[in-house]
Amino acid sequence: MPTLDAASRRTLLRIRVILALFVAGLVVSGLTAFPLEAEVRWLAGMFGSDDPSALARWLRTVRDGLADTNQRYPFLAYGTDWLAFAHLVIAVVFWGPIRDPVRNVWVIHFGLIACAAVVPLALVAGEVRGIPLGWRLIDCSFGLFGSLPLMLAWRWTKALERGTAAASDGSARRD
Repeated sequence: MPTLDAASRRTLLRIRVILALFVAGLVVSGLTAFPLEAEVRWLAGMFGSDDPSALARWLRTVRDGLADTNQRYPFLAYGTDWLAFAHLVIAVVFWGPIRDPVRNVWVIHFGLIACAAVVPLALVAGEVRGIPLGWRLIDCSFGLFGSLPLMLAWRWTKALERGTAAASDGSARRD
């Protein structure tokens, strides 16, 4: 990257911080996809076994389904292992725009497209798989909330690009 003025350095820092938070979210999401059965067992255990709420009933259903599936068909958990891996790989890709957001703005675009795609996938596939609407809306929120830091990063990257281009143009004219 060319030499930046103070305002551009602050903008670059904001981009790096918000993208680092996004990467942290992807990493946590990825790592938590490995021990699903234990996590859901713990989460269901936070509610009493006689809790009649819809959330508690759903968590017990998911817990029992995961336990039964992992007992009878453990190879199916391999799919969530790949889901976890995909989160980690996508997180690695975001190191490009953390280093140089202007040159790697395409990664931010990719992230925005992926976040937008979460909504129809959650609504359609969730319906086909019998996932309750409330749970599908929670899944949709990951796309919505994931897009917010990426929109900021994109906006700030465009501002940085304009500032960098103006600084480059100015220095080229002086030479």
